[in-house]
Amino acid sequence: MFLVRRPDRDAIDRFLRESRDLPLSYDPPGIVRAESARRGIVEAKVAVGHGPRDFERARAALLAWRQFDIGWIETFPKGAPVEAGSVVAVLIQHLGFWSLNGCRVVYCVGSREEGASFGFAYGTLTNHAEAGEELFEVFIDPRTEEVMYRIRATSWPRATLALVGHPIVRALQARFRRDSATAMRLAIGRPLPIS
Repeated sequence: MFLVRRPDRDAIDRFLRESRDLPLSYDPPGIVRAESARRGIVEAKVAVGHGPRDFERARAALLAWRQFDIGWIETFPKGAPVEAGSVVAVLIQHLGFWSLNGCRVVYCVGSREEGASFGFAYGTLTNHAEAGEELFEVFIDPRTEEVMYRIRATSWPRATLALVGHPIVRALQARFRRDSATAMRLAIGRPLPIS
């Protein structure tokens, strides 16, 4: 849904209620899992910390949706449960207007309590401008003990405006991957690298 101004809380709550029973806008769920051979998958992997303590902070950050603490994108409801079936609204401010997009958590990977990896994927609902899936994952590299943050995603336009503005959509998605990695570094208390 594209909007000329930021929606108020009542409009966002209504959008969430209307999204709960909508189907995914693609099939099958799981199209961005590591073993998938699907074309068009974009992956960004970045070190956000080091060692078990930073990994625990990174896992907690994912569970709190902190990868979206970037200023121009928000998720609702705040603190939505990271479990299959949870529905979220993603509010994006871009180029002078707003979009509100429905997503559902479709699966989790790793463990939320133990182990050296954790993540989850959400898929787009039929009220999203794009169709596709995005996986957010943190893990410890067994060789270096670096805490890695990975985003794997694939999408294609559904709304006319997304189709017409496809190059801009791709640029915003690349910006999100960069900003999301920065948000994860900040969430676990790591300084940003100097460029």
